[in-house]
Amino acid sequence: MHINNPKFNNMKKSFRQMKTTNLKFFTVLLGTAFLMFSCDNNDDPAPVDEEEVITTMNVTLTATGATTVSLASQDLDGDGPDAPVVTVSGSLAPNTTYAGSIELLNETETPAEDITAEVAEEDSEHQFFFDVSGALTETAYSDEDGDGNPLGLSFALTTGDAGSGTIQITLRHEPKKPNDGTLADAGGETDIAQSFSVTVE
Repeated sequence: MHINNPKFNNMKKSFRQMKTTNLKFFTVLLGTAFLMFSCDNNDDPAPVDEEEVITTMNVTLTATGATTVSLASQDLDGDGPDAPVVTVSGSLAPNTTYAGSIELLNETETPAEDITAEVAEEDSEHQFFFDVSGALTETAYSDEDGDGNPLGLSFALTTGDAGSGTIQITLRHEPKKPNDGTLADAGGETDIAQSFSVTVE
């Protein structure tokens, strides 16, 4: 039944407006409550320190009166099926101490991203570990992080008598510091590891 009463019609209109207003208010209230429960109360969360992408390790060995030797490992497909391409530019002189330096690159970027600078900047969260055998007799750290712990971007490598040898270089992310110089004690995650076979003659 249609009632054509202006007063009644105004009441109906007011009731509809009130329902619409209440519905809008309820929607806003519900949305606010959802945001409050879904948002983290921590306004300044700690940044996630992700491991670096490293495709390439270049090692340069220099010594007075000896030819500079370069060791390189390049793995452009990361965890893919292809093995790293490993090269050694020449032989090392016997009974000689070489100054070593390490460069790290991410060559999936163009131009290649220099990861060496990141490792140096985050030195307290990184450490290189060296393991030598055969005609390579020892290594020593030539640098340290801001807390006085070994880093390893610079190091010394000593050769013995003529023969063959290997050097394993491993970069650990967030190792325990200080540690006893072994991977087992240091823990952390491996950013890159490579073994190089060399000749001493």
